[in-house]
Amino acid sequence: MSVHSYLYVPGDRPDRFTRAATSGTDAIILDLEDAVPVQAKDEARAAAAEFVSLPSPDGTERWVAHNVGDRGTEDLAALSGAAGLTGIFLPKATPDAVAEAKGLLGELRLVALVESAAGVMSMATLAGLDRVDGLALGEIDLAADLGMSPSPDGRELWPIRLDAVVASTARGAQPPVGPVWVDIADLDGLRSSTEELCAAGFGARQAIHPTQVAVINEAFTPGESERERAAHLIELADRAGGGVCIDDDGRMVDEAVLRTARRILDQLKDA
Repeated sequence: MSVHSYLYVPGDRPDRFTRAATSGTDAIILDLEDAVPVQAKDEARAAAAEFVSLPSPDGTERWVAHNVGDRGTEDLAALSGAAGLTGIFLPKATPDAVAEAKGLLGELRLVALVESAAGVMSMATLAGLDRVDGLALGEIDLAADLGMSPSPDGRELWPIRLDAVVASTARGAQPPVGPVWVDIADLDGLRSSTEELCAAGFGARQAIHPTQVAVINEAFTPGESERERAAHLIELADRAGGGVCIDDDGRMVDEAVLRTARRILDQLKDA
């Protein structure tokens, strides 16, 4: 199944875990880090470990964003071997942090959360490391680390976003996961922003509220007109013997165009 939406849930709110998992999201991220006050961290760790101790009954992926430092080591030790844990969103990701996490978690999957200048400089390395599924952008922390005050449309961060797409593609990783949209009430802005990320080569987005999930899923799912055009282009190419052909509007259809068409159909097959 293609994962388009990752919904964060505060780790100290176990009453929300099941609701989040059944909100329509493809995956949840139990957040033990930024969303949890220091005095509740031990409680959050225990709640998350209990929730992922059994396999997910509905197939929703279950990820955890753990703390950094010694507390993060304790988080990973508590989560190790959990049958229902899909993997870890690794905060402040660097190659050294990935190596440390892999040593503690064995075969679990990792998404490298790029939240620092060091992480940006290491994106190509991170995307190619063993068991790293791909990259995700944590732009709130990243902007703070860079001393940025981004515009509402995030234009200052677009060079980094495109570098994440290039690094992921070059290293054979999954398309990167886009950043959160912090204005929960502005679903139109979320839709426009997510469509831009999709057009730029992102494959998914993080969410901070259940109302954002449907917008994100819709933006990343090709529509019926896209499906019909993709199928038609492949049919035209097949009629032409699999080589270059001309579409109904007189435009050339080559292998690069067909690759995009196949990707659209594959997305719909996995949906």
